[in-house]
Amino acid sequence: MSDANTKIKDTVTSNDVVLFMKGTKEMPQCGFSSRVAGVLNYMNINYADVNVLADEDIRQGIKDYSDWPTIPQLYVKGEFVGGCDIVTEMMLSGELDTLFEENGVAYDQAAADKIREANA
Repeated sequence: MSDANTKIKDTVTSNDVVLFMKGTKEMPQCGFSSRVAGVLNYMNINYADVNVLADEDIRQGIKDYSDWPTIPQLYVKGEFVGGCDIVTEMMLSGELDTLFEENGVAYDQAAADKIREANA
């Protein structure tokens, strides 16, 4: 499992934004992963996606790494942000925009505003 931990740490620290998910950003394989990937894709975020279904060690390893029991898991600049519910709340409150701005992550502000308008 230490090999998975090293792989996870390397992925999280070498990419500004990483989503550990079931499936890929082009083809999510669960509703929660689809929701988070959909938000990131719509906001035009450049992010790495890691399909936990492709590697059981990574699937369990990411839960141990973050001490968080569910997938998807979003990381920004090496820091764990949260899963689907947290990312959704942050998106709707504008906190996700702030997080990206504070960390120098480019995103589409108009798209973020449209998401909030559609969910108002």
